[in-house]
Amino acid sequence: MTTMVSSRYDAVIVGGGHNGLVAAAYLARAGRRVLVLERLPTVGGAAVSTRAFPGVDARLSRYSYLVSLLPRKVVRDLELRLELRRRRITSYTPTARDGKPTGLLVDAADPDRTRESFRALTGGDREWQAWQRFYGMTGELARRVFPTLTEPLPSRAELRRRIGDDAAWTALFERPLGETVERTFADDLVRGVVLTDALIGTFTHAHDPGLRQNRCFLYHVIGNGTGDWDVPVGGMGAVTDALAGAALAAGAEIRTGCEVTAVATDGHGDAEVTYRHRDGGTTVAAPKVLVNAAPATLARLLGEDPGPAPEGSQLKVNMVLRRLPRLRDAAADPREAFAGTFHIAEGYRQLETAYTEALAGRMPTAPPSEIYCHTLTDPSILGPEAARQGLQTLTLFGLHMPARLFGGSGGSGDSRDSAAKDRALAASLAQLDAVLAEPIADCLATDADGRPCIEARTPPELEREIGLPGGHIFHRDLAFPYADEDPPDAAARWGVATAHPNVLLCGAGAVRGGGVSGIPGHNAAQAVLADRPR
Repeated sequence: MTTMVSSRYDAVIVGGGHNGLVAAAYLARAGRRVLVLERLPTVGGAAVSTRAFPGVDARLSRYSYLVSLLPRKVVRDLELRLELRRRRITSYTPTARDGKPTGLLVDAADPDRTRESFRALTGGDREWQAWQRFYGMTGELARRVFPTLTEPLPSRAELRRRIGDDAAWTALFERPLGETVERTFADDLVRGVVLTDALIGTFTHAHDPGLRQNRCFLYHVIGNGTGDWDVPVGGMGAVTDALAGAALAAGAEIRTGCEVTAVATDGHGDAEVTYRHRDGGTTVAAPKVLVNAAPATLARLLGEDPGPAPEGSQLKVNMVLRRLPRLRDAAADPREAFAGTFHIAEGYRQLETAYTEALAGRMPTAPPSEIYCHTLTDPSILGPEAARQGLQTLTLFGLHMPARLFGGSGGSGDSRDSAAKDRALAASLAQLDAVLAEPIADCLATDADGRPCIEARTPPELEREIGLPGGHIFHRDLAFPYADEDPPDAAARWGVATAHPNVLLCGAGAVRGGGVSGIPGHNAAQAVLADRPR
């Protein structure tokens, strides 16, 4: 390689998302000279907060919004000033039985209350007892599996031994999740509530023989050994601020507005990273390049074939409300129902129908989605005037909304994409309105220009805005957290290897990637430190 190099670092990190910042902080604290290059004007990637509506002082977590997988070990190691707040209400699922509105409430702090809700919905204790056994099993599995995520990859056999429960192993690692759900639960609504954790951001179904649903479910129930999804106080931007502060305090250099255009390596010696910024183009070199971007993006930077494009599958909607809406189920308190995960059109059969329609290229007739209200747990994201007015935020995450419905990967950005987005938003809000006692539109706040405070993002828009290929929030299909073969080097042992020894993945596309976790960033840094000790 004969490119003119402007400077040399111990490590260059491509992408200033939260995982890149974790890697930078660990390496800089170990005394390495580290450069982080971020395309956007600010760091954080999907883990950011923004004032989305003019004149409305509410700092919304625009893309990612809850935290489960961020290990306490990373928080301690990097001395992060960060508070994650537990939600008392796990979920509320509105429905109708015998023509009357009702719902299923799961109260994490009151098992007796949850039992009564199951009994009122299903007419007995069978489903409640099945729920207790099932989540007792996943809880024990979480306690055994989660600590391995910040260790070198165990083999498949080692992880199975560590779990120590053959029935749990078979249910979650070997057989389609739908078999277990159908064998364990009889009620369609309860089955659907369980299955949703297998479908977040993953376009698949309960009986997928490739087990994509199992992998997605696993990562949704093992966070920190409990599976709890917590609210970051101050919004998701507070997570990024804490990580960026830790990286800068340790001596890492962060450059924003710098788009990486190429990575060059022969597998030995230094790799070279070329990027452009407002003053032109520059190339830097390092013995290790850590890529906090999708594997498909890395392939393009290397000039290689990226293979089939990933496909994300979600509709992301952010709202600011003047007040919370009333529910058709008059016994349900909106301040509880929306504080946890509020499931909409997520019965088991409804999920299957929506998947089948989307697979055929049709917008789901009754799009499934789930909502939560950040401000009920953490009102600090509101400015003083917004808080005085009693504003609330709602985030809706729509399932079975694959990129193909919006013009495919990247999208064209033309009127056809916009029309599909409008249909998806209208259909999703219609399903929400169906369980409300008043239209959600009547509850929306308005911005300084008098427009309703609601915005939506489709998979192609997520690709254009924050570089998620096909809008895939996990960069590609998730992988089980074990090694299939004996790893040949440190990068493979930590699950961050690429075909090039001096180029590592440190983002969601690594083994044990996905979600706001910092785990790939931690693991990539450990691989660098293990491979080149000082």
